[in-house]
Amino acid sequence: MSRTTPPKVVKAFAADPIEADEGEDALDDIVGGFAEGNEPIILKLTDDACGMRLDKVLSTLVPQYSRSRIQQWIEAGHVTVDGKPARTKMTVLGDEAVLILPQAAPEDNAFQPEAMDLAIVYEDKAILVVDKPAGLVVHPAAGNWSGTLLNGLLHHCPALAGVPRAGIVHRLDKDTSGLMVVAKTLAAQTDLVRQLQARTVKRQYLALVWGLPQLSGTIDGAMARHPRDRIKMAVSESMAAKPAVTHYRRLAVGALDGRAVSLMRCQLETGRTHQIRVHMQSLGFALVGDALYGKSHLMPFFPRQALQAWKLGLVHPTTGKQCEWEVGLPQDFAELLTRAGIDAQVIKTLDE
Repeated sequence: MSRTTPPKVVKAFAADPIEADEGEDALDDIVGGFAEGNEPIILKLTDDACGMRLDKVLSTLVPQYSRSRIQQWIEAGHVTVDGKPARTKMTVLGDEAVLILPQAAPEDNAFQPEAMDLAIVYEDKAILVVDKPAGLVVHPAAGNWSGTLLNGLLHHCPALAGVPRAGIVHRLDKDTSGLMVVAKTLAAQTDLVRQLQARTVKRQYLALVWGLPQLSGTIDGAMARHPRDRIKMAVSESMAAKPAVTHYRRLAVGALDGRAVSLMRCQLETGRTHQIRVHMQSLGFALVGDALYGKSHLMPFFPRQALQAWKLGLVHPTTGKQCEWEVGLPQDFAELLTRAGIDAQVIKTLDE
């Protein structure tokens, strides 16, 4: 069996370390092939640690790892004390031999290709346009370090590994469906970002909201984090608020369980987090199915916010031509409109 990188031996509270041959030979069977940079750590505790909790001691001795990370390793069985599985809250006596097998954090492997069925609407050498389904997270983040659109894009086009954020220039919420553009080169990404900043990218959405908004209007309401709920965004007058503008038009009306609903077309000038959801809610017309900004007792009607990125228009970053794409409603949204008594054909008759 090939020899791995020798285990890292750390002095614990100024005590003598375990002899290298004792540690390395005993570990061969369990650390063979261990990832470079995550080699095992061997500690010999001293009397100074007596009476302390194991996780606290270890977070002091190996400060390069957080205490919560060490606790996760203990709970997963990657830490032993005198050859036996450790327990997070165990109290040490001060003469134990501790073995830590560091594990890669989920985020360490976030930017990895994953096979995924992507609905590619358009693709050339510079860009691709994808129809994102509801439920798919766009970019890896806490709680979603894999299975994201970014992972699927890296599998579909490995060259995207050389483009920041795998070419993603704008996002859709997890439970929002519809069109997104992805840049396949750095030059294309730079151009698309500039178009977004100049507000020349045309993004139109279809939304089903509770109530009867006026026929058309513009919401010009700067947005910032909600002052009490950091998960939410809100229309705000704070210094941290960023400009946000949404144009809307009512297309049709219907009803769900006797409550009025309206099918809206919303066009973004800006692209703030949760912009349409926050802006419509600020007028008193929350999106059907919106668990974050709507009313909980109305959630059973739809398991997600009824929001579809319907049309996308932009100037092609290499040809300079104006391009536009449109997708139909996903099945769940179409069925929701039918249930509300709204004819989806009204979408096809909209003025350009």
